[in-house]
Formats: sequence, structure tokens, C-alpha cells
Amino acid sequence: MDRSDALVAAQVVALGGAAWPGRPRWSLPPALTATAGLLVLGGGGLAVAGALPHGRHLSPRVAPPPTAELVTTGAYALTRNPIYTGLTAATLGFAVLRRRAAPLLWAAILAGVLTRKARLEEAALEQRFGARYRAYAAGTPRLLPRLRRRTWTEPV
Repeated sequence: MDRSDALVAAQVVALGGAAWPGRPRWSLPPALTATAGLLVLGGGGLAVAGALPHGRHLSPRVAPPPTAELVTTGAYALTRNPIYTGLTAATLGFAVLRRRAAPLLWAAILAGVLTRKARLEEAALEQRFGARYRAYAAGTPRLLPRLRRRTWTEPV
């Protein structure tokens, strides 16, 4: 099992852990319930918006498929990893709604796994797309979108 496969497996385990059944241990104030629900919806939407441009090239592995292209528009103009950001936000919101500690721990583990995947994936993208990717990465945050969007220009 290579590193990419291990990270995909860890991602699946963390998602499964966050969704594992169990009894709620505490109640939530309405504002926190609403915030968690928004994280689920917004994170899910961001992940889907990040996945759609890839079409048949979408893969859970770290290295992009040979025919994949560099996507820098849409959700990718906000963050270099909208799928990972959205998946983390949605899982965190879902974990809060579960009202138990274990799903929160699994959400934190997922965040760590996806951060590691992002670093490895970005190294592969830089190797593959060179100066184009470096210019894009310089103006676009890895995971958390900026409040004000920066633009980047493609080198000639």
C-alpha cells in the first residue's frame, strides 16, 4: 500500500468514525445547531462545487490522472482544495450535530488526513504544471478561503 492509498484509507476510516452510530450525550443551543447545519450544507456545497469541474478525472488519490487539467476557477479561485475544505466543514458540522465527543475527534483526524493529502497533492501538481501551478498557489490559499479574493495571473 503506497502513501496515497494509506491516506485514502485513513480518510474513509475517519469519515466512517464520524458517522458511526451512538447516543447523543448533550443538547445543543439552537444557534449552534443552526451553525452546524450551515457547515454541513455549505461544506457539502463547496465539496460538490470542487468536484464537478473534474468530471471523469476526479480521483481520491493524491496524484492527478495523466489527462487531468489544472482547475483554477469557480471554487478553486477561493481555495486550492475546495473538496477537502468542504468535506472537513461538512464533517465538523455533522459531528457537532451528533452531540458526542467521538465524532468530533474523528472530524479532527479527518482534517489532519486531508491537510496531509493536500500537501502531497500540491507537490504533485507543482511537478506536473510547474510555473502555472506556482503562480496559482501564490495567490490562492491552501484550505481556508480569504475574506477578500486575490487574483493571480498566469505566467506567459
